[in-house]
Amino acid sequence: MQSEPINFDDTATAFAYRTNGELKNSHFVFTTMSKPWMVKIGTVMTNLALRMKLPVKGIIKKTLFNQFCGGESIKDCNKTINLLGDYNVQTILDYSVEGLESEDGYNDTKEEALRVIDFAATNDHIPFCVLKLSGLGSTELMTKAQAKETLTEIEKTKLYNSEQRVDQIVRKASSKGLMVMIDAEESWFQSFIDGVAYRMMEKYNKERPVVYNTYQMYRHDMLDRLKRAQIQAEVDGYYLGAKLVRGAYMEKERDRAEEMGYESPIHKDKAAVDKDYDDSLRFCMDHIDRMGICAGTHNEESSQLLTKLMAEQKISNKDSRIFFGQLLGMSDNISFKLADLGYNVAKYVPYGPVEKVLPYLFRRAEENTSIAGQSGREYTLVKKELRRRKSA
Repeated sequence: MQSEPINFDDTATAFAYRTNGELKNSHFVFTTMSKPWMVKIGTVMTNLALRMKLPVKGIIKKTLFNQFCGGESIKDCNKTINLLGDYNVQTILDYSVEGLESEDGYNDTKEEALRVIDFAATNDHIPFCVLKLSGLGSTELMTKAQAKETLTEIEKTKLYNSEQRVDQIVRKASSKGLMVMIDAEESWFQSFIDGVAYRMMEKYNKERPVVYNTYQMYRHDMLDRLKRAQIQAEVDGYYLGAKLVRGAYMEKERDRAEEMGYESPIHKDKAAVDKDYDDSLRFCMDHIDRMGICAGTHNEESSQLLTKLMAEQKISNKDSRIFFGQLLGMSDNISFKLADLGYNVAKYVPYGPVEKVLPYLFRRAEENTSIAGQSGREYTLVKKELRRRKSA
């Protein structure tokens, strides 16, 4: 159990798994990301180049893709998974292909998720699988259902089929001893996702946390929603699985709220988000006997807080109910330091064909420019490590 504050400036531990060449690539990527105008121009130019069939795939693969993705296929990710595992960092494989909006596309995504489960079951470094409901069913129909609009029988069948895809994935993961994270998405169909997630929990979380729903704490109603979910889980007799994040759709949420004339679901400022995030950690730790939590955060203060709460409750660093999670290519100073101290840490490792994961990569770049100081912090740490190695 950790009693002293953790040194998240330990770049030797953070980047022990990275070569000098890889660090120089990271330096370039985060330098670019720290300039919003470069991200906007780069996004437009890359999309244009791909439409014109210009040979830019190699450039993308060597820069953004290599920074944030594990490979183009499950097999390609093996090297990354094993490398992370060598440093006690586990993997959450994430098939990051977006926009396959057809029944065939949804079934393809389901089949890929089932392949991930088969693979994960043979690898001790993969405790979680992850799914997005938008990859398994129509978000247009989910939005209609959440708004309580009248659905045709065909539309009801399609929504039923989307939930059956989720059930098939969770059932297989549960049978293999794995856990499943259901990603959060936009607020206008998030309540529909929540409903599916809680029905899966009621079915599969009777003995242990198998299904984890995701709570975006940048929403001002989310802490209350988390508390209500915990109460309902107690009433219905299942473990609540909660992945806690700050959130990923802030600009889109605010723009839609303004355009459609309703109150934005987003907190007024970052301080309020940080407070709710840390309060959510405290709440979950107060109810840890009936919960499983994953603190999905790149925030050093929140990570520090969770280690402190664990120490106060005399909970082992390796307690299987508590995970820390970060994205591949980001916050290695948190991930590898915590892993070095024996905490459960898992990196989200996205994969997929380069051209098909571009929406994910562009979103990653845009989010980095909007997170105050994040790209700057990454850049500073990489620069510090390169300097340390040069003088060593």
